[in-house]
Amino acid sequence: MRLQKFKTPIDRFIATFSILVMIGLVICVVWQVFSRYVLGAPSTMTDEIARFSMIWVGLLGAAYGVGAQSHLSIDLFTMNLTGKKKLINQIFINVCVLVFTAGALIWGGGVLVAKVYSTGQVSPAMQIPMAYVYGVLPLSGLIMSYYSLLFILEAVLDFFTLPAAAINVSEEKA
Repeated sequence: MRLQKFKTPIDRFIATFSILVMIGLVICVVWQVFSRYVLGAPSTMTDEIARFSMIWVGLLGAAYGVGAQSHLSIDLFTMNLTGKKKLINQIFINVCVLVFTAGALIWGGGVLVAKVYSTGQVSPAMQIPMAYVYGVLPLSGLIMSYYSLLFILEAVLDFFTLPAAAINVSEEKA
């Protein structure tokens, strides 16, 4: 991929951040089990921390999956496409992902965060603003949109610069 230098730093950040959040999630769950069954006094905050961490890991993991182009897809009809038809298909798929992420995650998530922030809603146990928890929606949407734009740009560049034979060979190597 010619645009890999624009993708790699984001990949590394998401992977590192997700690993750190997942470590925190595991620590919270282990502490919750220990405090409940060994100490007999369950911690009130760890359940909430674990739940919010899972939300962040799930949505950032979905963004990472979009960047790796390993998201769920049904390729029954597209696996036999080659050359410029395959590139057109890739452009179409990434435009669909871009439209969804821009509409549902960035715009919809942004509206949700704004409403929750304006109402002052806080979490029950930790009393943190729920806007911080929901902030991962537009953030993951921005990352997914960024990846989709990179993939669209890459496919358009390939469409206009590579001969059909080179497109088929480069796809078989990947």
